[in-house]
Amino acid sequence: MSTRNLLSLALLLCVGIGSALRPHAQAPATVFVGVHVIPMDKETVLRDQAVVIRDGTIVSIGPAGQTQIPTDAVRIEAAGKYLIPALGELHAHIPGGQAPESVVERTLFLYAANGVGTIRGMLGDPRHLTYRERVAKGGLFSPRIYTAGPSFNGKTAATRELAVEAVAAQKAAGYDLLKIHPGVPRDAFDALAAKANEVGLPFAGHVPAAVGLHRALEARYRSIDHLDGYVEALAKNPSESITFGVNLMAQLDESKIPALVKKTKEAGTWQVPTQILLEHWLDDLDPEAMARWPEMKHIESGLLTKWIANKQGNLGKFPAADRQKFLALRRRLIKALHDGGVPIALGSDAPQTWNVPGFSAHRELKTYVASGLTPYQALRTGTANVAVYFGTEATAGTIARGRAADLVLLDANPLEDIGNTSRIAGVMLKGKWLSRAEIDKRLASGT
Repeated sequence: MSTRNLLSLALLLCVGIGSALRPHAQAPATVFVGVHVIPMDKETVLRDQAVVIRDGTIVSIGPAGQTQIPTDAVRIEAAGKYLIPALGELHAHIPGGQAPESVVERTLFLYAANGVGTIRGMLGDPRHLTYRERVAKGGLFSPRIYTAGPSFNGKTAATRELAVEAVAAQKAAGYDLLKIHPGVPRDAFDALAAKANEVGLPFAGHVPAAVGLHRALEARYRSIDHLDGYVEALAKNPSESITFGVNLMAQLDESKIPALVKKTKEAGTWQVPTQILLEHWLDDLDPEAMARWPEMKHIESGLLTKWIANKQGNLGKFPAADRQKFLALRRRLIKALHDGGVPIALGSDAPQTWNVPGFSAHRELKTYVASGLTPYQALRTGTANVAVYFGTEATAGTIARGRAADLVLLDANPLEDIGNTSRIAGVMLKGKWLSRAEIDKRLASGT
């Protein structure tokens, strides 16, 4: 090789090495300054912190006066406010079928605006797979989506053959789990469970009457939602059950609860109580007054009229004493399951009767405290527990270096009053920040 060629090669190598050593351009950082951090890995408050986020990830946390803040950082002045991980809503619904795209995106934004960073859609539609990918790529300000496929029920899984075919089809389509509804016959359920285990697809939701709680636990449901089957398992004649057993109050044997808790824990089956759904159906609140709640402005007036009629029908259908006993029993079950080591994940069943997406998650948290959990224990159901459920503890559910920047800034401490989770000063999802003013502007515009 000639001397000239050697010099040229050396020059190219130097240029290449120099380019490799130069740092790539970084996205601007964001920093919460002076914030009180509730990390949710333990019950504590880290006061007056600086939390630095870059590229959707928390890169540092430390005392505000001692933490180096990047010169390019966008500062969020958060003195006196509280930072928690974004919530998960594990019994969510996303509009499907022929719902306009604007309605789907509006629903997803309602979750996000209320600090919900993860949802588990519990009545799937092929469209939801597309939205799952759009959200994963950052195309919407929306919670991360995990989605069940279309429901397994008395029609879609009426036989063993139909059930097995549907499991295989949903696995091939790429759904995250199977949703079980009432009406599935026992033999079809057994075939469904065997096929689901074979292909590695979890199943969750209701407990069909023909299956019953004990078989559901033996089959190792990933989660039982609504506490379905528990009241019936305490009753002498469970086949008479109406509305999760509200009519069975005179025939219960609550001494069975410890054994049911033990069996549930051994099965590894999670609980997603949706307690607020049943409270809204059956408590003594006047539905006309409920219709005036602030979040109801996000519900169509025609749908709200149906919700009022539904509540009035329940108030007339079931005696007040039975309704009150039923709701109190469900609270005791939540406390017993929690204390017995059964994992609980936040879920409210929105949008359902009286449950506005996002807003109802905060109401659900209050029912857990009313059931006897501490605010910290309740908050774990929607933060750290959600990450455990999905196996994402290394990247989500707590506030620490390396975790995803899915965060909610609050005006007051939720460990003192769980109701403070709804006092939202702003939401960050995947590192994108929306202040309270921006959230309100989007809510008001209907987009």
